[in-house]
Amino acid sequence: MSDAPATLLDLKDVNVFYGAIHALRGVSLEVRQGEVVTLIGANGAGKTTTLAAICGLLKPRSGEIRYGGESIVGAAAHTLVGRGLVMAPEGRGIFPALTVQENLLLGAYSRRDKPGIARDLQRGFDIFPRLAERRSQKGGTLSGGEQQMLAIARALMAQPRLLLLDEPSLGLAPLVVQTIFATVDAINREGVTILLVEQNAHVALKHSHRAYVLESGQIQFSGASAALRNDPRVKAAYLGEGT
Repeated sequence: MSDAPATLLDLKDVNVFYGAIHALRGVSLEVRQGEVVTLIGANGAGKTTTLAAICGLLKPRSGEIRYGGESIVGAAAHTLVGRGLVMAPEGRGIFPALTVQENLLLGAYSRRDKPGIARDLQRGFDIFPRLAERRSQKGGTLSGGEQQMLAIARALMAQPRLLLLDEPSLGLAPLVVQTIFATVDAINREGVTILLVEQNAHVALKHSHRAYVLESGQIQFSGASAALRNDPRVKAAYLGEGT
């Protein structure tokens, strides 16, 4: 009997089009229970499109996407949230006119367990003390780093089994990026499986177990993150190091 973790997410030969543009070309990848898996690549490589197809915002023209052993192609995004597949989107997607606490409570919109919601709200404040200090402040007045903290804490309010993180370091200062990824590590240690999309390959490979490299809508390389960090092709193309 194998002791390998069960596969939580499985994409096989997924093709996505925007009109005549073939955005994803036969993408196959898997995420096993308890892992942090990263998808790296240049701008326009298809990383966000991959996440959108997974979480029900785009329907593939062909291919299979299975979550928890069941096909989710064509499933509505809100039903997937209820099943624990939750995304913190690129650009944070917070509600600027609502307070920090109101934004967080919106993350629990599909839940009815008031004691659990209150407990998870406090957990979000414990993870990000800066949000606790600003709980009554409007989201639009927060710094970029604080907004990213809010986006992640809001996603956690939905009790994710699989958390999709889209470019969490985008536009943030290095010190803030360190804080965000220390939190990603802590969330993973608590048992949340994570699929991370990142342009910052250095950070992504440091904070993940396995990685896929996407170029022009196709997976070019995959393997253990530590091994890819030492792969001459990856170093030359994504880590700014010569061969």
